[in-house]
Amino acid sequence: MSRPPSYRGSTGRRAGVPLLTLGALLASSLALAAPPAQAAETLLSQGRPATASSQEGDAYAASAAVDGNLTGTRWASRWSDPQWLQVDLGQRADLSRTVLTWEAAYGKSYQIQASDNGTDWRTLKTVTGSDGGTDEVAVSGSGRYVRMLGTERSGGYGYSLWEFQVYGTTDGTPPATGAVEVTGSQGNWQLAVGGQPYTVKGLTWGPAIADAPKYMPDVKSMGVNTIRTWGTDGGTKPLLDSAAANGIRVINGFWLQPGGGPGSGGCVNYVTDTTYKNNMLTEFSKWVEAYKTHPATLMWNVGNESVLGLQNCYSGTELETQRNAYTGFVNDVAKKIHSIDPDHPVTSTDAWTGAWPYYKRNAPDLDLYSMNSYGDICNVQEAWEAGGYTKPYIITEGGPAGEWEVPDDANGVPDEPTDVQKAEGYTKAWNCVTGHRGVALGATLFHYGVEHDFGGVWFNLVPDGLRRLSYYAVKRAYTGSSAGDNTPPVITNMAVTPASSAAAGGEFTVRADVRDPDGDPVTYKVFLSGNYASGDKRLVEAEWRPAGDGTFVVTAPEKLGVWKVYVQAEDGHGNAGIETESVKVVAPPVSGTNVALNKPTTASSFQPSYGDCPCEPAKATDGRADTRWASDWSDPQWIKVDLGAATPIRKLQLVWDPAYAKSYEVQVSDDGTTWRTIHTTTTGNGDIDTIDVAATARHVRLHLTARGTGWGYSLHEFGIYS
Repeated sequence: MSRPPSYRGSTGRRAGVPLLTLGALLASSLALAAPPAQAAETLLSQGRPATASSQEGDAYAASAAVDGNLTGTRWASRWSDPQWLQVDLGQRADLSRTVLTWEAAYGKSYQIQASDNGTDWRTLKTVTGSDGGTDEVAVSGSGRYVRMLGTERSGGYGYSLWEFQVYGTTDGTPPATGAVEVTGSQGNWQLAVGGQPYTVKGLTWGPAIADAPKYMPDVKSMGVNTIRTWGTDGGTKPLLDSAAANGIRVINGFWLQPGGGPGSGGCVNYVTDTTYKNNMLTEFSKWVEAYKTHPATLMWNVGNESVLGLQNCYSGTELETQRNAYTGFVNDVAKKIHSIDPDHPVTSTDAWTGAWPYYKRNAPDLDLYSMNSYGDICNVQEAWEAGGYTKPYIITEGGPAGEWEVPDDANGVPDEPTDVQKAEGYTKAWNCVTGHRGVALGATLFHYGVEHDFGGVWFNLVPDGLRRLSYYAVKRAYTGSSAGDNTPPVITNMAVTPASSAAAGGEFTVRADVRDPDGDPVTYKVFLSGNYASGDKRLVEAEWRPAGDGTFVVTAPEKLGVWKVYVQAEDGHGNAGIETESVKVVAPPVSGTNVALNKPTTASSFQPSYGDCPCEPAKATDGRADTRWASDWSDPQWIKVDLGAATPIRKLQLVWDPAYAKSYEVQVSDDGTTWRTIHTTTTGNGDIDTIDVAATARHVRLHLTARGTGWGYSLHEFGIYS
């Protein structure tokens, strides 16, 4: 919430108290409250990463309370209780006192707390009845993190601190700052930051950079010390700043074409395209220069799965040539980065260990390798040992098995792991990484993302901001415990009936067993995704009703194909269990005989060779949902069936491809020349049209006058029932 504009002045809102008088009062408070100095103590908090429960605006960030400026900059919270401000000292320290220099909006009651991990807090001192000014609070205890937990404000505004100073002593070991390097020797490597051992306990970063202050404290609370990005440019600095404020390091990525997997874009010729390579060298150099001294920078990562991705551009001997040229260019980038920034390692990520021979042969200047590996992660060690490699590695993406690694279900689509299996996948991945001692230097597991869509439910730890079982599995891996956490509902034994024959527009049932480990009341949502039916990856809330005993009655979509149905169980504490199964939506059954089946069928036109074509007219009457007739892309068009003799007809069922008719007429004829219209519509919406008619005729025709899309007309089935 923003303050009124009149409050933005430094004199505050207390009329009649000039700034000089207020400053004198603050100075007096300091003088009266100060105890004798302890010779061995040191100011530990100044310039260290600071975070807060909230901030009133960009000008009042937590970092302003530890910048050493007692009267010019300040942290200010939102106008509610409780609020907190915490500072990461960088290492465990024996604490002696805190000094809180309050602005006019002070804390009347608050606690000074310490923590070793930023999650589990011990109260060192409780203060009540404070009158603002400067509070000097003697404490006894130790911790790496120190915070002020405000429980009662002095007025209607928030909490506002000019400075939060923490004093104490350390054992003389400097915190993990400074140069980053790979140290050690063959099979006994480690990453070091400022000379201190550093294991990458990371996540890939998904939210918008603008939301980094919102989510980064949560990432920190999971025990994460590193995040990974795929691109670095002029917009990266706020993310780095937010990471540094939370004591988190960043693997700064640089994207190179073509990237991994189909659709990643760009088929660069790494043998001949010197312009592209020179442009990338220039671009990357600019951002290395910009961020090489940023305290959040951990290392540079050049490319993502391009050795794999080149198979989408080339084949045969040319593919081998391009892979060698690409990894040679990665080495050129590594050398360039080292010439600009000798204090941070350079790595390169690919998707399978088959890429490593190319790096071994062509990229000797890389400091370490990186690998994205999911269901196969526990075989990475074996591949490294078999390949005789002489560099360590990190896992830059990892987690549960992906679409490409799981068997298909009964409906022919990838069988998505359950929430329980996904959580186990993260635990297994981390155990396999840490099991390769002296070689695997850590991981950034996939994925701290908030998208609530098909891919988001498969992989994201916090889709729509909701924490899942996988979130807590990662937290346990990185901190050793999630004791005391309220955890999500657990869904098991989800089943869909009928799973392979749900009638379009009809109802099917979903049943699941749901329990909440904390006994919280559970609320439900049911979603559908058309990813496999239409390519739409969104999750759309279904039309459904509860039927008791963990059963839900869901209305099937109108569009045919295999859909995913999701049950989402929420506990009211920001946690959710999400389970999914597939359901095959089929045309509603029509009683009677389809008299058009395999009868002679003709049309005004058809597509001979586009996409899955040829799409001849006869494919609309062959009884198969996986074939279709498709017309030219123009109006009007027609398709007609010769039933062979005058036949009573009472119903038509039209199963449209996405290229449907918005306006059309159903016409019948006795001789195939003279037609009479028995049905007309101008509001067609595709999917399935089931039409009641009453006629007797030998010939039936659809006269199609207005397309619903820019394509032509396309019918999977033209059913005529007697």
